[in-house]
Amino acid sequence: MTVIEKHTAIAIEAIMRERPTRVRYFLCFWLFVLSAVAFLDRTNVSVAGLQISREFGLGNQRLGWIFSAFLVGYAGFQLPAGVLVVRFGPRRVLTFGVVLWSVATALTAILPSKIPGALFLLIAVRFVLGVGETVIYPSANQFVARWVPQAERGIVNGLIFAGVGAGSGLTPPLLTWLIIDDGWRAAFWFSAGLGLIASGVWWVFARDTPAEHPGVSLGERREIREGLTSYSTTSSIKSSRVLSKGSWHAIFSRADLGALMIGYFCFGYIAWVFFSWFYLYMTQARGIDLKETAYFTVMPFLCMTIFCLVGGALSDRLTRDHGLRTGRCMLASVSMLLTGIFLIVGSRLHCPQFAGIVLALGAGALYLSQGAFWSVSVDIAGRSSGIFSSLVNMSGQIGGAVTASLTPWIAQRFGWTLPFTVAATLAFIGALSWLVVHPERALDA
Repeated sequence: MTVIEKHTAIAIEAIMRERPTRVRYFLCFWLFVLSAVAFLDRTNVSVAGLQISREFGLGNQRLGWIFSAFLVGYAGFQLPAGVLVVRFGPRRVLTFGVVLWSVATALTAILPSKIPGALFLLIAVRFVLGVGETVIYPSANQFVARWVPQAERGIVNGLIFAGVGAGSGLTPPLLTWLIIDDGWRAAFWFSAGLGLIASGVWWVFARDTPAEHPGVSLGERREIREGLTSYSTTSSIKSSRVLSKGSWHAIFSRADLGALMIGYFCFGYIAWVFFSWFYLYMTQARGIDLKETAYFTVMPFLCMTIFCLVGGALSDRLTRDHGLRTGRCMLASVSMLLTGIFLIVGSRLHCPQFAGIVLALGAGALYLSQGAFWSVSVDIAGRSSGIFSSLVNMSGQIGGAVTASLTPWIAQRFGWTLPFTVAATLAFIGALSWLVVHPERALDA
């Protein structure tokens, strides 16, 4: 090689290293996949609920306990999950969590129908599943804090949480087909295997920071670094993985932490009406047969997926044009207000198909705000976002645990209209809670 050729090769290599790569986009897409798998694994019991209930002699009330067991484990371990993610990074913690919840799913499939204490064992396995899934969104949020410029966080969080709708939407038709052909246990084996494959891909390709990833160019690293605090009035981005006492005080002294926890409690309560009971609601209360219900109940989750992506993109656009307060808070407040209206109207319509469509729009309107909850957590907490978001998420899962058991109790005594009225009331409360959130004021860590 001549001197000129050598210098040319060096120059080309330098240009390639400076040209921004897009590694973060693939990793964000894989978080979407993991989010979809997580919701496939957590909602499969809803689709298989009639068969499981019949085989183990449960009934709706005991089935509600099994739904709630997942949410108790999920909510109860949110804060430890957030601490672990900050300490050990999203790559290791999320891989471990996906393997754990996949094993719990497989354990459900191997439970014999005549085993003594079947109810207790089902509750225990679902609790473990919930513990495993605690790490998914704190890990994703910690990843976003380290990898995603502030101007892209709305659409990225919209993409990640579109996995909620995609996983939940694919679950009814896909698992119903498996259940009809091979029984409910085959559906759980499929869910477990998919989780193990997804965790392997994450372990191979993910890294905790852009600097640790060999495929990230210098240009992409610089692009990420310069964009981490584009709209905040103060910076909260530091490299330390250990929180000081001052950081803990700063987190718990935020008034808007409480407001976000109230708002996400309302969000979780409403969302789990759809995740836990919408399938059975359409079958039992609206009289639609199993096959038709499997496809008809895809609509709320399809709306969640589409509206989540639209909400993320709209949040980024409004933030760029009008600031964080409008782009995050006002959008989320309006979306929850619309949710309440759709739930009230839809639950009172007589036509089952038309009611299902309007209620599905309510689910979609709810998910317009999903990306805002998680983007705000990163905007406010920065390097502490794993912990901050885990606290917010914990309140959402408490709301879900309440609705999983309370909804059938209300429906049994007062009919199915009242559970949706309760959910609508909480949507209005959630809309109000956003009025005191200030994402433009980042933690002074």
